[in-house]
Amino acid sequence: MNSTVEKRTIDPWKWGEYTNSAQAVEVRQPEGTLYCSGQVAIDANGQVRDADMRTQLVQTIQNVEQLISEAGYDCKNIVRLNVFTTSTAEFFTTCVDVYQNFTAKHGMKQATTLVEVKGLYQTATVELEATVVK
Repeated sequence: MNSTVEKRTIDPWKWGEYTNSAQAVEVRQPEGTLYCSGQVAIDANGQVRDADMRTQLVQTIQNVEQLISEAGYDCKNIVRLNVFTTSTAEFFTTCVDVYQNFTAKHGMKQATTLVEVKGLYQTATVELEATVVK
């Protein structure tokens, strides 16, 4: 099995160098594609972790990593990562370092969309939705 994915990132604008993502990602001849449902800070018992956004993001990232790993994929091959939050202001002031550390840890350069929403599942304040290739 070939675990090296051939992907190319496209960032036509200079400001793209300063983001933690790419404007587009091209994948050639993947062996498989994993479309993950949005993940929130749910514990092993199916309960949403009632905590601040930063704590929820840490749990959400752990859930994303576990899901992708158990499916036989690698987080380094996330090509799209959508972030839904109930407050972009709070995300940027209290969580952006956690998010950046997650993407840096896995060497990701993915297409990303950040969306502020009115509400998420139960008391969740942040949700991650990933597409991963093999």
